[in-house]
Amino acid sequence: MRDVQQWFDSYGNDHRNARNRAIHWVCVPLILWCVIAALWAVPVPLAFAQPGLGAGVAMFLAWLFYWRLSRVIGLGMLAVFVVFGFIAHLAFVALGAEHLLILAGVVFVLAWIGQFIGHAIEGQRPSFLTDLAYLLIGPAWLVSKLLKRARIAY
Repeated sequence: MRDVQQWFDSYGNDHRNARNRAIHWVCVPLILWCVIAALWAVPVPLAFAQPGLGAGVAMFLAWLFYWRLSRVIGLGMLAVFVVFGFIAHLAFVALGAEHLLILAGVVFVLAWIGQFIGHAIEGQRPSFLTDLAYLLIGPAWLVSKLLKRARIAY
């Protein structure tokens, strides 16, 4: 398995254009939130299960990937998951499952359109077309940029 810096360097090679990076700062978090929100809204058939169980399981499994790459990145992504999970919960309570799914679906499609526009500007294919793991790397790459700005080693 690649180390965290190898993942980030490879991902960064496909994201050198300033406009593409700016688009990613908006679209990657939106896409991540949409996935969490959609999983939050999907009904769980188990009698003991609560709304959000699917999102919680998915976030935990993704977090394990981040934790294995870097403890600091793992903690950063845990913070992201807590905030995005809380926002998904609030949206679920306010909108209900059906409307949350619609909202998440519409924003998801629009954010992916933004991503592809960014990659057209960049002149590069999206990284995930070479390895699906890059779908997990994108949010962590943004967290790594915040950590660097805060002078926190990862």
